[in-house]
Amino acid sequence: MAVSPEQQISATHFVREIEKNDGSVLKVYQCSTGDVGCVVWDAAIVLSKYLETEQFCNSRSGVSTWSSKQVMELGAGTGVVGIMAASLGANVTVTDLEDLQPLLQLNIQENRELVRTGSITAKVLKWGENVTDFLPHPDYILMADCIYYEQSVVPLAETLKLLSGPDTCIICCYEQRTMGVNPEVEKRFFELLLQDFEAEEVPAERQDPEFNSPDIHILHLRRRNG
Repeated sequence: MAVSPEQQISATHFVREIEKNDGSVLKVYQCSTGDVGCVVWDAAIVLSKYLETEQFCNSRSGVSTWSSKQVMELGAGTGVVGIMAASLGANVTVTDLEDLQPLLQLNIQENRELVRTGSITAKVLKWGENVTDFLPHPDYILMADCIYYEQSVVPLAETLKLLSGPDTCIICCYEQRTMGVNPEVEKRFFELLLQDFEAEEVPAERQDPEFNSPDIHILHLRRRNG
């Protein structure tokens, strides 16, 4: 008996739903098996909901900071953060390794109807490699839980430097982990990054009132002057 594409997907994936402030719902497929990029991490949900907060989206006027902004997501995984930004009016490029492109494409397709004024495309980007195809510098770079592999610390910091212009704001969201090498990897990453960037931590009261956690940090990073 033939198996439809929908049946194949339901056998290998499961869906996480994230309700937006306007009542619409992002449907995000995750893989039942696979590497870290195949699931929606808590930090990605915290960052996604942060993009909808009042400082970016005025609930009275309906004006969105994200409207027509050029946005990149690094280490996008399922693409939930980038899809949220696109649904708020941004022109988004979600990036990850080659093997995660099918999952990104699946989730972009699944949420097409929510992207009305913005746009979203998926591209391969390996940290530490040439970024010419991603220039000019985006207005925002988004990243959720990208800091866990020791070998990726230097290439990720290098890529952020190459992608960031004087007006680029990096919004980095990560869950602080105390196990194994994680604390050392985080320390090394921020030591490298803060040589070139200034960081401001977003307090809990400026995050989504429901989707926040003391263990999950959101930072705004901008290039240092001079």
